[in-house]
Amino acid sequence: MVKTIGNPLSWAAQGVSNAGHAMGDATGALGGTVTTPPQVRQITNDDLRRALRKGYADFARFRSDVMFLGLIYPVIGLCLAAVAFHQALLPMLFPLGAGFVLLGPIAAIGLYELSRQAETRKDVGWRAAFSVLSARNIGPVLVMALYLLGLFLLWLLAAMQIYNWTLGPAAPASAFDFAIAVFTTVPGWAMIGAGMATGFVFAALVLVISLTTLPMIVDQRVGLPVAVMTSVHVARKNPATVARWGLIVAVLMLLGSLPLFLGLVIVLPILGHATWHLYCAAVPR
Repeated sequence: MVKTIGNPLSWAAQGVSNAGHAMGDATGALGGTVTTPPQVRQITNDDLRRALRKGYADFARFRSDVMFLGLIYPVIGLCLAAVAFHQALLPMLFPLGAGFVLLGPIAAIGLYELSRQAETRKDVGWRAAFSVLSARNIGPVLVMALYLLGLFLLWLLAAMQIYNWTLGPAAPASAFDFAIAVFTTVPGWAMIGAGMATGFVFAALVLVISLTTLPMIVDQRVGLPVAVMTSVHVARKNPATVARWGLIVAVLMLLGSLPLFLGLVIVLPILGHATWHLYCAAVPR
């Protein structure tokens, strides 16, 4: 049968039809085809070490630092520029840096797909990282991203309120004066203590609900509710091991943030790949 060029109306109708199918697939993926969380496994310190070792191997193979170089540093540069031009934002510099922990699971979603495909293929390239945003995954991923973004914004609001209660509400005169006030005054110590306690709550919440959620969405035909429940079950069955993993993430993120967040371009990809391998150890596939 001879194909014809068609007309704009037929193109528009076809485009609307394809978009409708894509939206339907994305919406249906929120629920998934699996409705019961699987029985999760016990994980040990050996699993943590193995996950980090494999995460570093994937990082070295894919040079994920180059990928993150184009994603992270523009954001960091904008934050630093905002602080430089608006002195009132200086107290938010550390909360912004700490917030990378809250958004890390979403930033690393392409890395999960790279590590997943590398298990069965040798010719895996960066394009594989973008295949994760298919209609099957985009719905749950976007909802999870919005949820983590909401927690990030709440964390920034909480950090600003803590500053207002302690050293604020007036803006610091300079970066030097701000540093002196933070480390040598009682209100400054109170701000550090309250900030660390509040940050711990936010970080623990994100760790529990997202530890295996996004890797599971990438790997299996499950909806967001089942993936989140599975992550909670992993944390409940392995509280000490998951707490140690959270401590490892916090320490590596802190080291990666000094100086000026330069190390994050290495730390984040390694942790992203390692999270995939930790998911493989904890959740039956």
